[in-house]
Amino acid sequence: MEKGDFRRERRDLYAPPREVVAVDVPAFEFLAVDGVGDPNSSQHYVAALEALYSLSYAAKFASKASLDRDYVVGPLEGLWHSDRMESFTDRSKSEWSWTMMIRQPGWLTEEVRALALAKAEKKKLVALADVQFITLAEGTSAQLMHVGSYDDEGPAIARMHDWIAANGYALRGRHHEIYLGDPRRAAPEKLRTVLRQPFS
Repeated sequence: MEKGDFRRERRDLYAPPREVVAVDVPAFEFLAVDGVGDPNSSQHYVAALEALYSLSYAAKFASKASLDRDYVVGPLEGLWHSDRMESFTDRSKSEWSWTMMIRQPGWLTEEVRALALAKAEKKKLVALADVQFITLAEGTSAQLMHVGSYDDEGPAIARMHDWIAANGYALRGRHHEIYLGDPRRAAPEKLRTVLRQPFS
């Protein structure tokens, strides 16, 4: 059985260079949880990730058993918003609103989703009821690869915003991050994060 892998199939979206590039991002489906505040101190953030991963792995195993289709569970992704855009560059995390997400294959059936939910419900996860199934179509976006600590993203984000403005465009939608490393295992200076910003 061949195993699908989002990152391998769309390297343009998951492995950009460290300089700003423009990409066209089609509609993708995600499991998602909304929240507010500093992710480093929010219990809801921790519970949201637990629910997202549990449901995503349950969907993977249900797909393999019911549809004979296997895939690599996608990386954690986050959409971030603040009423004060400078809060991203000065890292005022208490001002942030977030949507944490894990991408799902477009071919998952309602039956598979129901099987996955039934399995995840057995774990009695605090945030499971907060998980939504969403479709996100970002379209034309700027992105780059940031290598280093999450707290050092500010200059890279500013560089991406400056590139958008210098080319005569305006920011649109929410700041998007894709986390390719595991902060529990990798040194902060080696973490890789895709930074993305839709524009028009």
